[in-house]
Amino acid sequence: MHVWTLHVREPGDPLPARWRELAGRIGKANGHAPMMHGQRKSDRPVVPTKPSNKARTLAAEVVEGSGLAKENTSQQNACRTQSRENAPSALERVRQAAKKDKNARFTALSHHLNPANLLTAFWSLKKRAAAGIDGVTWEQYQARQDGNLKDLHARLRTGAYRAKASRRTYIPKADGRLRPLGVAALEDKVVQRVVVEVMNAIYENDFLGFSYGFRPGRNQHQALDALAIGITRKKVNWVFDADIRAFFDCIDHGWLMKFVEHRIADKGILRLIRKWLNAGVMEDGKWTATEEGTPQGATISPLLANIYLHYVYDLWVQSWRKKHARGDMIVTRFADDTVVGFEHRQDAERFQKDLRDRLRKFKLELHPDKTRLIEFGRYAAERRKRDGQTKPETFDFLGLTHICGRSRTGGFLLWRQTVRKRMRAKLLDVKNEIMRRQHLSIMEQGSWLAGVWRGYLAYHGVPTNIHSMRQFRDQIIWYWKRALKRRGQRDRTTWDRMSSIAMRWLPLASPTHPWPNQRFDARIQGKSPVR
Repeated sequence: MHVWTLHVREPGDPLPARWRELAGRIGKANGHAPMMHGQRKSDRPVVPTKPSNKARTLAAEVVEGSGLAKENTSQQNACRTQSRENAPSALERVRQAAKKDKNARFTALSHHLNPANLLTAFWSLKKRAAAGIDGVTWEQYQARQDGNLKDLHARLRTGAYRAKASRRTYIPKADGRLRPLGVAALEDKVVQRVVVEVMNAIYENDFLGFSYGFRPGRNQHQALDALAIGITRKKVNWVFDADIRAFFDCIDHGWLMKFVEHRIADKGILRLIRKWLNAGVMEDGKWTATEEGTPQGATISPLLANIYLHYVYDLWVQSWRKKHARGDMIVTRFADDTVVGFEHRQDAERFQKDLRDRLRKFKLELHPDKTRLIEFGRYAAERRKRDGQTKPETFDFLGLTHICGRSRTGGFLLWRQTVRKRMRAKLLDVKNEIMRRQHLSIMEQGSWLAGVWRGYLAYHGVPTNIHSMRQFRDQIIWYWKRALKRRGQRDRTTWDRMSSIAMRWLPLASPTHPWPNQRFDARIQGKSPVR
């Protein structure tokens, strides 16, 4: 049995040693020096604290700031102002200046290639990305990260940095052909990523609203939404579906540098861009010079392509619409793929002719097999039926086939379904991979197929594409069952058991995207639909 004794402390008695130690710890935690026994509050040493909002002290008397978050090169640490409002970051000041003066040329941008931004760009790279011609992987570079980035910054500052050639590789396209890609060296990726962040702060104020390809905060589904809203809400009767032949391989370096110099006058940034354009490609141990074009796969290439098309196509289209279009006209562009809708056929035919002449001036041409003018829109089916013609033709844009359909109430509804040849190509890849994994456990196979199914729904799960989604799911289940039965002659995988397995790993098809009008209206609420 424990007996508790109550000790009564008289005024003036010294505190026990353990009490004084505890009081000191609490004082340190609160930012105060501990008060000793018998010490008055006014005699305590003063610990520096944060200055008040209206303090009259010098600006140099600031509190230590927090560290910069990773993967956020658009910000830099800035001391908080006396009004507790964050001061504009370095890139934000560039963005504000570019927005304020559309004709301003920036002469001092190279200082953004500092060690902090290089480190952030390095950590934002894909860790398992393919290595360039130097063979350096992300893990190898990270082993001596501080020294490597310090040396890279020194070479950038002194002008000793040299761009390496891109390693040529090929990936299959949906039509069976091969698309050439250029894999840049790791250090080139790091520097290009920082330069892209700096240039985006300028050009995002210049690019027009109907440009969606490879821009921060924009994606394919926003372009699809804008096109769907334009077709359903505007007087669109004709659709001009255009594609530029081998665009990334035909960009003229001379014109490109002229376009870049409209906004950038920093010699260091311009010198870096020229180095990347002239670095060439390495294929089978043989170096080839690149006198035109930009390597697909490089970090800088999408931005340079957007700059080129901004001056060659976007500004020209905007001017053409104001001067020549007699009726409604909509424009949507994603990289080198563009869809233009017209109210009158005469406008569409004239635009097609003028566009060919425009592109020819800059050494570009339309792809003859992927460029066509079709009758399409809300009343196209009625007009063609009245004239004794077949149903309106369809067109493909960003992996989805656009069809003039009808809703349950009989009104016009834009149907969008997965392009058939792309779905067949994807199913063939899944089939081959399933057969390669046929001897793995059902859990391992199901986990992998679940990722494939989620990725497919994430892109193709638009409301009117439910039939294609069900076809895709049924087909991969059939491939999966056949792979399981081929693991042995005594396999007894019935369709009942296969259905229960599929329900665990492959949920039923359902749309993952809202209707275009819902997302489009929510996105541009309070904004101009053009910007």
